[in-house]
Amino acid sequence: MFESSASRCRGAQVSRIKPLARARLASLLLLAGLAGAGLARADSLSTLPPPPSELFGDLFIAVQTQQIFEDQKTFVDAVPNSDPATILQLYAQQKNQPNFNLKSFVLANFTLPSEPPITPPSGQTLREHINWLWPKLTRTNTSAPPYSSMIPLPKPYVVPGGRFREGYYWDTYFTMLGLQESGREDLVDNMLDDFAYEIDRFGHIPNGNRTYYLSRSQPPFFGLMVSLAANYEGARVYQKYLPQLRKEYAYWMRGENSTPRGEATRNVVVLGDGTTLNRYWDERDTPRDESYIEDVKTAQQVPSRPPSEVYRNLRAAAESGWDFSSRWFGDSHTLATIRTTSIIPVDLNSLLFGLELTIVKGCGVARDYSCVAEFIGRAKRRVEGINRYLWNRNGYYGDYDWQLGKPRDNISVASIYPVFAGAAWPGRAERTLKAVRENLLKDRGLATTTIETGQQWDAPNGWAPLHWLTIEAARRYGRDDLAKDVGTRFLADVNQVYAAQGKLVEKYVVEGPNAGGGGGGEYPLQDGFGWTNGVTLKLLDLYAPGQ
Repeated sequence: MFESSASRCRGAQVSRIKPLARARLASLLLLAGLAGAGLARADSLSTLPPPPSELFGDLFIAVQTQQIFEDQKTFVDAVPNSDPATILQLYAQQKNQPNFNLKSFVLANFTLPSEPPITPPSGQTLREHINWLWPKLTRTNTSAPPYSSMIPLPKPYVVPGGRFREGYYWDTYFTMLGLQESGREDLVDNMLDDFAYEIDRFGHIPNGNRTYYLSRSQPPFFGLMVSLAANYEGARVYQKYLPQLRKEYAYWMRGENSTPRGEATRNVVVLGDGTTLNRYWDERDTPRDESYIEDVKTAQQVPSRPPSEVYRNLRAAAESGWDFSSRWFGDSHTLATIRTTSIIPVDLNSLLFGLELTIVKGCGVARDYSCVAEFIGRAKRRVEGINRYLWNRNGYYGDYDWQLGKPRDNISVASIYPVFAGAAWPGRAERTLKAVRENLLKDRGLATTTIETGQQWDAPNGWAPLHWLTIEAARRYGRDDLAKDVGTRFLADVNQVYAAQGKLVEKYVVEGPNAGGGGGGEYPLQDGFGWTNGVTLKLLDLYAPGQ
């Protein structure tokens, strides 16, 4: 589970009372539980506070609803200057007084997050700039301030940059690619150990190391990270992390043996013929702490749907990493029609196929041959399910709506995941690569989808991780020409933005007359940027080694 037994008990009690009383009770429970140790600290590696929405109740709702900060993530990353019970008591006493100012109250009682500006030396080449950035993006948080939403980790890790001031699960794989190119295998090993620690502690790798991210994971790249390290350090790495590989797999497969045909449990979907595949999910069905007002406004657009249903689907899309995209929309255009939990995603199931094969490698090194046989069987059934349900009649791999019983026809770069993972039948791999090239390859790289919705995971945006996966998929099937075409176009886009602005960014516009950083979504374009840095170093070494 994602919480300790004490946290689960606390959460069950808290959910049945009103927000302000809930927050007060949460604070008192925390104080009572920690006082016996002599110091009420939430930075212990064994104890975490609830997320800010529970910890601060009505105050949290007021701050996020009144939008006193431009970014909803600001308040949930802030650190209280005293214990929550005291702050809530002050808030109750002052909020109805004349001239009460909510922002002034928050500034007096919380320390807001801040990141020092990154000012690189002038004249750096792109490669020099990325190597210079790694230390600037590295964090060490073996402890956290009392009642902070930060989850401490035992070893240093690399953050994406900008507002993303904590580690993120799937981002890290692409960051690791670049760290290895920079000779920083030490940081690769540190982050693997951090993720292994989280799996041991929570049963899964959270979306990010914040308490408000604990209710979901992200695309399961841990097995691929283990393989990256094994490529450098030898097969013993598979055995070292085998317990965590198996625990993560168990997290994604919870409920597989008790779910009736035609139904779903958490991340598991059992189809009518008994085929078991997976979906994205989140344990909570409330507005996200870090995007509270956005989620509330989305739910208000569809009064015919229960708000909890909308919130769950928004959260599940956040687990996918594609938050947000036409992939998840019922009408393929409108966020309010989101139905993520009704969709079996092609990327998730391809990654789980890869995880099954990684476990086979680990069990082989450990000489656990019954495990080898079990996971070979699981991988075989998975690949059969992918090719039965996630092959689109239009000639590419794609998502499947299990509740409507039909494929979703909107093509996206997610189509390449079975090709990347080796789950694609050879003829279908070639057809998928052809469809991606014809529909998504633009002058400056791959558009994420063919649809413009104003969401960041749609056209005209292109993302570094999806370019790398496509390049690897093309190379796997002997299409080095396509890999080079994709890689050089995107690298030229990154170079152009760096030459003009002196930075790397989270996403890029890859089509249309205006080159530059991408847009759309819930927050402004972020600089840094971990996964762009990692992929760019790989592209430089492949296609511009002298640069």
